[in-house]
Amino acid sequence: MKAKRFGIDGKEKGTVELPKELFEAEINEHLIWEAVKSYLGNQRQGTAAAKNRAKVSGGGRKPWRQKGTGRARAGSNTSPLWPGGGVAFPPRPRDYTTRLNAKAKLRALCGALSARARDGGVTILDAPTLDEPKTKALAELIEKVGLGDRKVLWIFDRIDEKALKSARNLARVRTAESRTLHTYELMNCDSLVLTEDGLKSLTERVHAAEQNGGEGKARKARAGERVNA
Repeated sequence: MKAKRFGIDGKEKGTVELPKELFEAEINEHLIWEAVKSYLGNQRQGTAAAKNRAKVSGGGRKPWRQKGTGRARAGSNTSPLWPGGGVAFPPRPRDYTTRLNAKAKLRALCGALSARARDGGVTILDAPTLDEPKTKALAELIEKVGLGDRKVLWIFDRIDEKALKSARNLARVRTAESRTLHTYELMNCDSLVLTEDGLKSLTERVHAAEQNGGEGKARKARAGERVNA
């Protein structure tokens, strides 16, 4: 699979062959959903809380006698029916963190990249060289490439501070580094724009993750041998 390559002047400079292992992988929608769900859950603080009727101040004494007043029966002023009373089913602090297997994360990432490539949403763009942060210059470049009306994720090897500040004020442009790229970011955009260094770094990251998975199994096997010995 190939992607168009553009220079910093916005003119097309040919095509770039995309790595098959990244952009022609299996697209497992459920696995991608699990990765996105895990990411969003891990961002939550989980500190929401409210008091139930046992924890609010008050109670102890019956507000008025059971019969003869003409008013509704009441046993405590901490009842959820009363102003200032407890909440019937209050939120409790909880941990929303979920873990996803490393291989599953990798498959989800490659699946999301492949989904974007299948839809023709991958573009290679030379890294911008800016003397100073300039939002207008970056907006014009995105427009020339034909992505002005799309939600763009721009992937770098290392984000240049000037490029970051230039893109920060563009509502439809987000930046990311290949070493920290997540499936959620890929699914939360319409088009991917990668620098050549970003593409190379992303490919190296995937290859390293695949190799480390094999090394991890070998380490566990060696550890098992030592224990059995």
